[in-house]
Amino acid sequence: MLERPRPTLDFEHLSQNLRLVEGASHPYTRSRSTWPGRRPLVASASEPEPGRSYLMRAMVTAFLLAFVVTCAQTQDFTTGAAKPAPFAADPAPSPAAMIARAKALELDTPYVALPGDPLVHHAAGFAKVICSAVFITGLDPEFAAENVGYFTAPYDVRAKLGKPVVDRENKQVRVEVPGGVTRTAVYLGDQGCVSLPVGKDSVSFKPVKLKSTLPKASEQAWPMGDVLPSGPPPRELDMAKVKEAVDAAFAQSDAKTAAFVVTWRGRLIAERYAPGITTETPLESWSMGKSVTATLMGVLIQQGAYELWQPAPIPEWQEGNDPRSEIRIADLLHMSSGLRIKAPEDPDYDPTGTYADHFYLYTGTVDSFHYAATRPLEWLPGKVGRYRNTDPVLTNYLIRLAVEKRGEEYLSFPRRALFDKLGMRTMVVETDPFGNFLTQGHDFASARDWVRLGNLYLQDGVWNRERILPEGFVKFVSTLAPAWVADHNPVYGGFFWINGDGSYPVPRSAYFMSGAGGQRTMIIPSHDLVVVRLGHFKGVDEGVKSFKKSLALLMEAVPSSK
Repeated sequence: MLERPRPTLDFEHLSQNLRLVEGASHPYTRSRSTWPGRRPLVASASEPEPGRSYLMRAMVTAFLLAFVVTCAQTQDFTTGAAKPAPFAADPAPSPAAMIARAKALELDTPYVALPGDPLVHHAAGFAKVICSAVFITGLDPEFAAENVGYFTAPYDVRAKLGKPVVDRENKQVRVEVPGGVTRTAVYLGDQGCVSLPVGKDSVSFKPVKLKSTLPKASEQAWPMGDVLPSGPPPRELDMAKVKEAVDAAFAQSDAKTAAFVVTWRGRLIAERYAPGITTETPLESWSMGKSVTATLMGVLIQQGAYELWQPAPIPEWQEGNDPRSEIRIADLLHMSSGLRIKAPEDPDYDPTGTYADHFYLYTGTVDSFHYAATRPLEWLPGKVGRYRNTDPVLTNYLIRLAVEKRGEEYLSFPRRALFDKLGMRTMVVETDPFGNFLTQGHDFASARDWVRLGNLYLQDGVWNRERILPEGFVKFVSTLAPAWVADHNPVYGGFFWINGDGSYPVPRSAYFMSGAGGQRTMIIPSHDLVVVRLGHFKGVDEGVKSFKKSLALLMEAVPSSK
């Protein structure tokens, strides 16, 4: 349950929505309090006052005058939003302290090195990035090679690889490793793009054409569709400040902001897109997909397939006295499974060292579920929090197991169980070559679809009067994970990041989906806001800075709901 009870919105009957018009503002003046008629505070000359009584009345008069002045100053605003107090971020946790604590808890298990040449893995990542950029987002290949997807194909490494060759007829992209192999990614329609294993020319599963139950977005009202009723913005908002927030998101061209969308109480109050990007453009979203994974698990818990705190029934852990069988579903969502891999967010990660498993779960072109399930424990479950892709990959494994156990088709499950229910039409979830979802980061969607998902959480998992997520699930994902708190690193919940260290100029109760390259969906319950920023990877540094500026302005534009 939410800490602060809130009514759920009936999205079918929202009547106030507005796309921000350039230059639009709403001069709203809060009504002033009026004092009721009352007896004079000072007695008339015909009624002499005793000394003590006179002194008391004088003191009361001074107090009331000060009170009236204070009230007048407090209410003398042209908008309903008060100026927020400045936000300050906490210092980052000590890497040395985190490493020392982890060493003290470490189990005596070996690291299992991953196979293959890192440059070959990078080539697979590069081919997939360009394939998705061209065939899903619709970007020019040259622009994509320069600007997107650095996470699995770093910019400096691209110079060591052959130029991507785009085969539009066969919907493939090939990248050659000089003096070595050629890596190929193929577009599969609704399953997006997939890198093929070396020596293979096809995937090891049958792609599925997804069918939607939704009418055209142009024929359905927001948020289930894209029809935004005309009408004035809500009186409580300072729309001039909202416009400043949108301007700030696009002020720096090197921020590479592609889309920016704001909703307040479910109403779309502002949006803007870069040239060539539309309300329906699926953009690189990366690890915001982890929050999709959490949501799909929440759906299954609501349907009775799992319980949040039960041990995760991963088949590879069920024989003998495997200590990994003690890992709970909640531990996976908390990024606290304790499984041993290398990941770039580790405090002791060496970027000049061996290729990280965290990346390999994208580029290895192996059965990602089995690979993650066969990693040994580094710590006991729930003791140490680390941002590692094993945990969302294994959560996706559980999702597949539950769906297929019921005799249902797996690849269409997200659309029928979640996306269609929220009006999300653009989401593309990609897989490994074995048809396993890779929503730890291989996912694409429009900014409007991300804001829809954010609003599901703002409304405590209820949409159109249907409970999609179980009671208490939103509270769980937006509450700090104990293992992360133990490291004095109050930033992670349940496949959602939390503003527990004050890194963003919003209340610390805010939580968000976060993806590499500056992709963010910020949920701010205290102000009934959901804010989405998507951008091209190259602009990540300036993009995050501009996003923070936009958030600070929105805090001035929107009143607190408390």
